[in-house]
Amino acid sequence: MRPHLTRSPWSAATQARPVAAAPGRDFGARSYRRPVVGLISVLVIAAVIAAAIAAFSGRFVDTDPVIVMTDRAGLLLIPGSKVKWNGAQIGAVAAVDETSDGSAKIELAIDPARLRIVPDNVRVEIANQTVFGAKSVEFTPPPHPSATALRAGQVVDSRHVTVEVNTIFEQLNSVLSHIEPAKLNETLGAVSTAFGGRGEAFGRSLTDFNAFLAKIEPSLPRLSDELRTLPDVANAYADAAPDLVGIVRNGTAISRTLVDEKANLDRFLVSSIGLADVGNDVLGSNGDALAHVMNLLVPTTDLTNEYHEALTCSLKGVTLFALKPPAPVPGVNDLGALTLGIERYRYPQDLPKVAATGGPQCKGQLPLQFDQAPPKVVADVGTDPYRYGNQRLQWNTDGLKQALFGPIDGPPRNSSQYGQPG
Repeated sequence: MRPHLTRSPWSAATQARPVAAAPGRDFGARSYRRPVVGLISVLVIAAVIAAAIAAFSGRFVDTDPVIVMTDRAGLLLIPGSKVKWNGAQIGAVAAVDETSDGSAKIELAIDPARLRIVPDNVRVEIANQTVFGAKSVEFTPPPHPSATALRAGQVVDSRHVTVEVNTIFEQLNSVLSHIEPAKLNETLGAVSTAFGGRGEAFGRSLTDFNAFLAKIEPSLPRLSDELRTLPDVANAYADAAPDLVGIVRNGTAISRTLVDEKANLDRFLVSSIGLADVGNDVLGSNGDALAHVMNLLVPTTDLTNEYHEALTCSLKGVTLFALKPPAPVPGVNDLGALTLGIERYRYPQDLPKVAATGGPQCKGQLPLQFDQAPPKVVADVGTDPYRYGNQRLQWNTDGLKQALFGPIDGPPRNSSQYGQPG
């Protein structure tokens, strides 16, 4: 008879458990899968983080460098700060360094496409939006923008940097450190006493001042223009200062002379007053007569004005005659000449007539040039030596006969000579 054996419930599990591997025994590639996967995961995460940092810092963006030189960069201007043009971001600050002379050198990284819209004479300011906010580099257009764009590597200057609260507190602390508390207390007490009970008057003063500012506000543009031109005016006065001082010096001398000669000046003024009274009496009593004389002179002055050209020629001739050099010997020189005769006057075609027009003729008269004659003027005065049919040159044969042979009996053969009826 067999004995009955009872099997424990843990025996199957104990028999199914694998036996621990002996040292140095190889179970295949499955044992390295988890470490490799973990290493790859760590590398991927590190690459993603590095790519994010590089993308955030702009290393994958093509930029052009621009250098800004300023006295100081101020606080809170760090690499990565924004560079703005008219409020829009066009780049970032790449680096902030200090030069050997203590100035600040700010290197900017600007988008090349946006760099072409910025003029090379742009204004640069380092400012912040709030009192405690981070700073940014602000590009603002000048009053007269240049046609040339800002180029890569160009160096520009910044004239304005916003003051930080820390700087204000530092300066205030420096000021307060030199103030004695007792004297400050006395000053504040004096100010309190001065303003005590005068709140209404002080408020009225502020109201009046506000009304005054409101009244002059429309004149602010003109005041700004005057202040803008004030340096030029001041420079002009500075240039003219020696002349102004000379005028004042001469004015002082004139004033001193007037004081010294006040007696003569009084006599001169009294005499002038007497002369004025006499002149007033003369002109007042003869005013009508003088007016009548002036009216009578009007035709004469009109005629003189009409013939001013001829009068001018006459005066020029007199001047030339007066300036001629004297004769080598005393006496009068008379030059005579023989001229050809012209036809006698006939009735009624040569009767005198007053019908000349055109005013005086003086052109080409004086000064008369060598080997030239003045032009002939023919006017409507009754006779015309240049009329058609005038032979101009005629021989007086009868006069020649009488000059050679004496009186001859009988009428002359040519009845058209002088002395014969026409």
